Amino acid sequence: MINPKLPTIWYGGDYNPDQWPEEIWREDMRLFKEAGINIVTLPVFSWAKLQPDETTYSFEWLDKILNLVAENGIYACLATSTAAQPAWMSRQYPEVLPVDIDGNKRTHGSRVNFCPNSGVYRRFSVELARRMALRYKDHPALLIWHVANEYGPHCYCGQCAAAFREWLKERYGTIEELNRRWNMSFWGHTVYDWEEIVPPSNLNGDNRCFQGMTLDYKRFMSDSILACYQAEYDVIKAITPDIPITTNIWGLFNGLDLKKWGERMDVVSWDSYPQMNEPMTNVAMRHDYMRGLKDGKPFMLMEQTPSQQNWQPYNSLKRPGVMRLWSYQAVAHGADTVMFFQLRRSFGACEKYHGAVIEHVGHGNTRVFRECAELGRELEALGDTLLDAAADNQVALLFDIDTWNAVEITSGPSVDLDYLKQAQKYYKAFYEAHIGVDVISPLSDFSKYKLVIAPVLYMMKPGVAERLEAYVQNGGTFVTTFFSGIVDENDRVKLGGYPGELRKLLGIWVEEIDSLLPEMKNRMVLQGGFGQVQGEYECGLLCDLLHLEGARALAVYGDDFYAGMPALTVNEFGAGKAYYVAADAEDRMIADLCRTLCAQTGVAAPFGADAGIELVQRKKDGAVYTFVLNHNSAAASIHMGALEALDLLTGNRVTGTASVSGYGVMILRHG
Repeated sequence: MINPKLPTIWYGGDYNPDQWPEEIWREDMRLFKEAGINIVTLPVFSWAKLQPDETTYSFEWLDKILNLVAENGIYACLATSTAAQPAWMSRQYPEVLPVDIDGNKRTHGSRVNFCPNSGVYRRFSVELARRMALRYKDHPALLIWHVANEYGPHCYCGQCAAAFREWLKERYGTIEELNRRWNMSFWGHTVYDWEEIVPPSNLNGDNRCFQGMTLDYKRFMSDSILACYQAEYDVIKAITPDIPITTNIWGLFNGLDLKKWGERMDVVSWDSYPQMNEPMTNVAMRHDYMRGLKDGKPFMLMEQTPSQQNWQPYNSLKRPGVMRLWSYQAVAHGADTVMFFQLRRSFGACEKYHGAVIEHVGHGNTRVFRECAELGRELEALGDTLLDAAADNQVALLFDIDTWNAVEITSGPSVDLDYLKQAQKYYKAFYEAHIGVDVISPLSDFSKYKLVIAPVLYMMKPGVAERLEAYVQNGGTFVTTFFSGIVDENDRVKLGGYPGELRKLLGIWVEEIDSLLPEMKNRMVLQGGFGQVQGEYECGLLCDLLHLEGARALAVYGDDFYAGMPALTVNEFGAGKAYYVAADAEDRMIADLCRTLCAQTGVAAPFGADAGIELVQRKKDGAVYTFVLNHNSAAASIHMGALEALDLLTGNRVTGTASVSGYGVMILRHG
């Protein structure tokens, strides 16, 4: 993401000058420069000030602040402000306001509080974006466009119902095909006219009864919201074709088809707000997921807090060093920016206690400001060294929003089955072994990977089974788990026996699936051992009762009426192997399995490290950059053997066993 205007890591964040008198602006510029800030995001929530009524536009105040930013050698991530419509629009055009899943018409307030299928909203939002693009297309501060903010909420109004019917007509062509794909003969719900279709909501209960309908409504909503972004994108791109455009994803969530969204952004950006006690494995996985949305290209860390949130149950301070550590974690996983919400802390409304570079006291003599300034100096010194450096991982984790939604809304087999948590369990095993992972779509190219993991691959989209068969046939190693290969993209069961289209590849037939109560457990008992997988392990949640059809049992169940039936299998398929984990195994078993498969496939960690240290690599121009991130509060060690490297942050040569301070970071360059 190297930009000749600013060929370094972009460092800054959200700035809200419209909340402050002009006399504060110049002091802010001074403090920004002292902190090393080189980019500000503005004016994210200023639609009401930019357009005080339907026919009036007021840009003069924004002209002033942009000119001041440019005079101080700072650049702008220019936002279109369309995430929160003005009150006059909601009052004069109430059809702009959304209806929630319970059928309640929302009143004006909050943000992202509009119907995505409102023609009025789209007309006004595109016009504002057009006017901003025309006015600022040649402004020296303009570096990147930021459309709206944190899209997401769904709507169930009459406008959306009508648009949903048109979307369905385009998707299925005929009402007969729709009835077939949704299995509407169930409960006598066959429809004979498109007008008989209503959104699945809590008013009719169909959001749980007809999963195919609900899945399609989620897809439709994602497409509808994406159309709002796309409309602004198109008008801006026509005026400023050489300026990149993005919008910020507010996390790894299933309300939008994020892969499709990533394809429409020039660069992916997202907002990272972990809680103090959240496992860093989960944060790392989210970064890797965002990198995967554009097939490994660098992304933007658009928002994080310098110190604390205000909206979580417990809004703890980031301990000294943690902000720096988590910033470098983002860079390690592919971010070419480090940006905050917010730069100056608001003094009123719901985000007044959200952390900022400049605290309420209004000066730079604070712990948080000093830490931000120190990080700013380090990032400036790194220059363009890390920009566009790429990951080169040999392990892929398949993750799919459609599958997540399908598992979440399906009727059974266990309320405790959580698709995201299952993916996180397997990601954690590689993370703790210091093995890098790409988080990718099931429709991606697998050929570069030695090992592909697909926990709970419940939904089989067209072409995925064939891709997996070709991958394994050509020598790849594939692992999947219980509750995989069960349904098509309309959540209809693949007939002929589980795991459906994966049956041939896996060499098994699953006859039944046992759902265990939370207090119930079974055991996986190894048959002679398999690498580091030895002895027995606890399992539960779901247990597949399966028969071998060419596969070999590596472990069997130890208890219940299916004791002795296969619980872990391997099938040789062409030049490769396909493994099946038939139950929800304890973390220890998953870790042992992943380490064994890495040893078999030649996947290795960069070097050894103590527990709590994260190792991540990016590569560029023949050099390898290994990030050493110590998430422990106390010092810990890395064990490099004969490898010698240069720490870019200190200039020291590092080899052998080296100590990393608590919350410390190294960026080691080696060949």
